[in-house]
Amino acid sequence: MRTVVVTNPPRAEAAALDELGAYGVATVHEATGRTGYLGPSLRPVQTGTRIAGSAVTVLSWPGDNLMIHVAVEQCRPGDVLVVTTTSPSTDGMFGELFATALQYRGVRGLVIDAGVRDVADLRAMGFPVWSAAVSAQGTVKATPGAVNVPVTIGGQLIRPGDAILADEDGVMCVPRASVREAAGAARAREEKEAATRAAFRKGELGLDRYGLRDRLPGMGIEYVEYGEYDA
Repeated sequence: MRTVVVTNPPRAEAAALDELGAYGVATVHEATGRTGYLGPSLRPVQTGTRIAGSAVTVLSWPGDNLMIHVAVEQCRPGDVLVVTTTSPSTDGMFGELFATALQYRGVRGLVIDAGVRDVADLRAMGFPVWSAAVSAQGTVKATPGAVNVPVTIGGQLIRPGDAILADEDGVMCVPRASVREAAGAARAREEKEAATRAAFRKGELGLDRYGLRDRLPGMGIEYVEYGEYDA
């Protein structure tokens, strides 16, 4: 690993990022071809929260949060701090003091593929966090890592400045260059889902709206009366 801090990387376009953030992770994930999802292990410590921001990435050693301290200085309003480690770790690398410093800088939240602590305080102060673990186990500040370099979480590559979306369904990444296109695709999907929702409220079935009924016989699915089946 090159122990480097990359300064002033390009960010996702703010207007397109804010539009994208209006849609949920599931909607954007479907609209963009089911790509960019960071996996089910990242869970929110709070409820009812949805964020979108530009990634500031951190690569740390397990049990060492030195590079999170370094990364705070690189954060700007509208960013999301994204932290992972060189090998799996569940130690509580982040807590209320870090959140206080990031809130001052206008950071929208944290995504960390490791542990956090001070969860009650994080909820009370309204700082959104998605983590792989909650742990009281503390860390040291001894080993250099890297800030604003490409990192991988859940098999997905995240570059500094990429868009990070997170809500109660999970976390996903949209490449910086694709944010405007993704917002348009999400808008179209939202409109389509609104029309489908209205149809369902009037009693239409998904079998008919999605054209599934005519496909069932070809799948070998047959309808039989209960008496015939029970016999």
